[in-house]
Amino acid sequence: MQDENSPTWLPRLAAHGEPRFLQIADALQAAVTDGALKPGDRLPPQRQLAAQLDVDLTTITRAYDEARRRNLLEGRGARGTYVAAPKVELTSILDLSMNTPPPPDGVDFDDLLKQGLSQVLMRANNELLMTYHLAGGSDSDRKAGAKWLEPMFGHLDSRQVVVCPGAQAAIAASMLALTEPGDIILAEPTTYPGLRAAATQFGRRIVAVDVDKHGMVPEMLEEACRRHKPGLVYLNPTLQNPTATTIPERRRKELAGIAKRCNVRIVEDDPYWLLADAPPPPVATYAPEHVHYIATLSKCLTPGLRVAFVLIRDPHQRERFLAALRSFALMVAPLTAALATQWILDGSADRLLEGVRNEARLRHRMARDILAGRYSGFGDGLHVWLELPAYWSPSQLARVADGEGIAVTPAEAFATGSGSVNAIRISLGSIKDRGRLQAGLQRLSHLLARRPESFSAAVV
Repeated sequence: MQDENSPTWLPRLAAHGEPRFLQIADALQAAVTDGALKPGDRLPPQRQLAAQLDVDLTTITRAYDEARRRNLLEGRGARGTYVAAPKVELTSILDLSMNTPPPPDGVDFDDLLKQGLSQVLMRANNELLMTYHLAGGSDSDRKAGAKWLEPMFGHLDSRQVVVCPGAQAAIAASMLALTEPGDIILAEPTTYPGLRAAATQFGRRIVAVDVDKHGMVPEMLEEACRRHKPGLVYLNPTLQNPTATTIPERRRKELAGIAKRCNVRIVEDDPYWLLADAPPPPVATYAPEHVHYIATLSKCLTPGLRVAFVLIRDPHQRERFLAALRSFALMVAPLTAALATQWILDGSADRLLEGVRNEARLRHRMARDILAGRYSGFGDGLHVWLELPAYWSPSQLARVADGEGIAVTPAEAFATGSGSVNAIRISLGSIKDRGRLQAGLQRLSHLLARRPESFSAAVV
């Protein structure tokens, strides 16, 4: 119960609602916003505040930590904790170009990180965390990978799972394991730029296969397989990057059947499956011996883990993959792999995933409202594929947007051939603050409504 000497900015804590430390942090933020607390004001000592609010000291510590994370407070050693001066924004760029998960809704990420690392350091042999490991992950890391893949495949033999330092490494290792220099790789006309980058470095050639609104057209894939004898087919079948298309189940079965008939391997890069609303089973379900299935944590948890799980059921193909991986990436960093494993096994990863999923859907609703008739998303995932008015070209709009302080990705960045659609990709997770994201989307909407000739020739 609060006493009569309690600071006026403190809330009446609700018994049923947000966690109490968040209620306190929110009250701090509101007090700074409305001027009740000013930069340089000293806050009460934590024990005193805990007594005034009749909560335990840990709650106040977490509230102050959260307020520091929001740049509201700063510690000055023995002198105490003070309201921080406004943080100077060093860049005005509103980045809608990088596909990263948004800050998880309702999840204290800092606390999750501290608790996870604490458990890792308490339970693991610290010497093993700082030495070399065999490529492919430890037994516990593979078991965590098998658990992470259960929503897609059910129970798995963890020996079929390989742990990689990110999806890009998995794509590169698959390319080296399945193809030779000069081989052709079949992909969609617009696809993940990392595929093209790896193919260029390794001397492989990408050939585009026609698509329709449901993704890669089976008849065109079979014709291309028979004509080009490709080393592999690359698919990103769920919330495809960049078009956000999800290939329906029936077509997935058809594509899997072609892989078996033509004896071609598929690299199924599926980073968004766990973010999608009721996605179909992976292509690997229907052609398990013909598919390398890649699931990265970078798009649904955090890029900093640099951990991806690759399901390869064929033991011969798995050994070839591991040999290729060892040629350029000996191992996943043991500390981050151990943290990923800890989070997966103790349920933290599921909580973080749910927070990211909820925040992403909220941001899609924001984009739908602001972009009105131009929004063509599906309400989930990390990005929107925005078709442009005829008077804009993608590269032209990207240049003008950059001049206006907005970064977007034009369609040309994803093109595997000479053709390109008139569109840009907007990423909804790279701007942490919702208010800044809203400002970026509104500014972009205003740009789309204007014609290029209304801007200076130097910019256009």
